[in-house]
Amino acid sequence: MPHTNKASAPVGVDIPEFEGRYVDLDGYTVGFETYKADVDPAGFFRGLPDDRCQCPHWGVVLTGSISFRFADRTETYAAGVAYYAPAGHTPVLTAGTEVVEFSPTEALNATMTVVGANLAAEAGASS
Repeated sequence: MPHTNKASAPVGVDIPEFEGRYVDLDGYTVGFETYKADVDPAGFFRGLPDDRCQCPHWGVVLTGSISFRFADRTETYAAGVAYYAPAGHTPVLTAGTEVVEFSPTEALNATMTVVGANLAAEAGASS
């Protein structure tokens, strides 16, 4: 049976605000995410339908809190809470937060392709 843990998951993202370690387990990506700063990354979802993440996520907040902004509401989850964030959200990240999140790999990759291009464009514009 496929499995992983934070120590063995390769680092996929390591920037001053965020570290993410990811492993695909038979079509679902397990993400170990650590938020190092307060960030509202909504702008990085530009170009997706409604400029919002189109991938659903299931997760557990280990420390801190995470919020998901939808068109009609914001939902916030604190340490110890399991959550489901359906497609159509943007996250709001809080420093000191750690989550373990499960996402369908295909939908996550499609979203991250757009987010990655927006990140690269911003990095190019600021250099």
